[in-house]
Order: sequence, then structure tokens, then C-alpha cells
Amino acid sequence: MLKMKSILVAAGLAFAALAGSAADITGAGATFPYPMYAKWAEAYKKETNVGLNYQSIGSSGGIRQIRAKTVTFGASDAPVPGADLDKDGMVQFPAIIGGTVPVVNLAGFKPGELRITGPVLADVYMGKITKWNDAHLVALNPGKALPDQAITVVHRADGSGTTYNFTDYLSAVSKEWADKVGKNAAVKWPAESSVGGKGNEGVAANVTRVKGAIGYVEYAYVKKNGMTFLQMQNADGKYVGPDDLTFASAAAGADWFSVPGMGVSMVNAKGASSWPISTASFILMYKEPSDKEASKDVIKFFEWAFKNGKKMAEDMDYVALPDALTSQIRQRVWSQIKN
Repeated sequence: MLKMKSILVAAGLAFAALAGSAADITGAGATFPYPMYAKWAEAYKKETNVGLNYQSIGSSGGIRQIRAKTVTFGASDAPVPGADLDKDGMVQFPAIIGGTVPVVNLAGFKPGELRITGPVLADVYMGKITKWNDAHLVALNPGKALPDQAITVVHRADGSGTTYNFTDYLSAVSKEWADKVGKNAAVKWPAESSVGGKGNEGVAANVTRVKGAIGYVEYAYVKKNGMTFLQMQNADGKYVGPDDLTFASAAAGADWFSVPGMGVSMVNAKGASSWPISTASFILMYKEPSDKEASKDVIKFFEWAFKNGKKMAEDMDYVALPDALTSQIRQRVWSQIKN
């Protein structure tokens, strides 16, 4: 918990230092890519003297902010449907790829030591599995002394693209979840023993605080806080851990322009090494911005990040977009913005 606070304070101070001039870029939204955007922003500020003022308020908040035109770009892990983009006069493109990861607070277990499948994870979040020594979990973890301890489900309390990604996956692997709960940025959580947290930060903090808890966060929050993650069974039946390689494997087969607004789902992707809850984080901008110079500055920032931010993404276990895709974004998406 203390370590998480120190990270967030440091990131917040970095963004505060980057803000404050007329040239600053303004954006708001997803907490999922926040650590990556903070890192890029710090390096970009040093090189260009242009700052980034990004509000890490959740995907739903980012969509509200861009629609209200209080920021120059919005960020969401839940892609906005093509019809809504057309109605709002906006474009959407992916900026970074990562993974949503189930994390637990169980004494005596190392990160990646325990395994879970999608259907069992869905049953935990449905409230059907309420103890860590439930027979379904024991069967997946032979030889492990799972405790007779209650499970507390931790979820997002705010509208969240991470929740959309997580519930998109649960809907793909569990018909009961799809029928009774579904996928969305905010859902009615069925488990009786549950607690909400605001942002990836809040979920990570609650999992760290509550003994026997299980939650879901973006991998950067797992890695930086030494959280205990679960291995997951993927669509090929293989158990894998989260990292940039397994996220990249899930993204490899994505047909980005097959969906309006490039809103491709990568959950439960094929591939022996694919992480099953992988996702992109998306940027929303107006085709006809009211402040053309500010809009140009956003494009310049992401142009720089696409060209210069790959190693930083790798170091933080995100996946940078391949050059072929960023070239297509320039030609097919940014070309629609009238700057």
C-alpha cells in the first residue's frame, strides 16, 4: 500500500510539473495507461518543453470530458462504438496495448504460483465460489495448501475500461456471466462479499488491504507493487503469466480496421502464449477541433510516443504499436482530423 502511494505521488508530481503553461496538452480518462502516459510525458517534456496535463479519472470520465470539450483528447479502454463516434464527430485509435490481470492477497503464495481458468474466475465474481479452498480451485492447484478463507471480490467503483475488458473476457468464457451480468464499463456485481475501488489504484489498494481478496488491475500496477498475480488458462488451454510477450501474442492477430473506430476485442485470443485478458487503450479526438493548435499538439505527442516510446513501453510491460499499424493510423485516422 505504501509503495503504491509512493508511485502515485511520484507520478502525480511528475504530471504537476509538466502542467502549467499555455502549450500544455490536456487529456483525461483511463487509469489503465496512466503509468505509460506519465513516463512518455516526462520524456516528451524534457525534449520539447511541452507538458501533458492528464487526468487519470477512468474511461467513462474521459469520454464525458472529451464530449464536454474540456480536454483535447479523451482516453478509454472501452472502445466507443462507431455509430457514437460518427454522431459525436470523433475519431478513435489505439495508443498502447497491455493486459488486465487477476491479483490476490493470500499469505504464503508467490506471484504466478496459483492458477485459475476463465470459467472459475467468472464463478468467483458471480459469488458462486466463496472460499479459497473450494473444490474447483483446489483441482486447478494440486499440491497447494489453499486456505479455508473467505474470498472478497474487489472491483472498480467507477466507470472503467478495465472493467469493460474484464467483463468482456468473462462474457466470452461464461455463458452465465454473459446472460446475467454482461460486459460494460460499469456492471452490477453479483457477489455478496465485494468491495469497490476507484481506478486501478483503488482496486490495487483494496486487494493489498483486504486478506483473502481477489481483484483485477492493469499489469503495470501489479509489477510496480509486487502484487500476487494468478496464472491464467488461455484459449489454447495453456497456462500463461502476464508480460509484454503474452500481451503481444494476443494482439498479433488483431484486424484493427475490421471494426469501426478500430475497437477490436483481444480477449481470449488464440495462441499458445497469448494472455487471455489483453486489451488496447484508445484515444478519442474531434475531427473538427475547436482548438486546432491544441489538437496538432496531441498528434505531435503521440507521433513522438509511437516513434520514441517503444523501449519505455517494453520496460513497463506494455506493448507499443507496431510501425505498420501506426503508419495506418496516420494515413486513415489522423488524416480525418482537420487541423
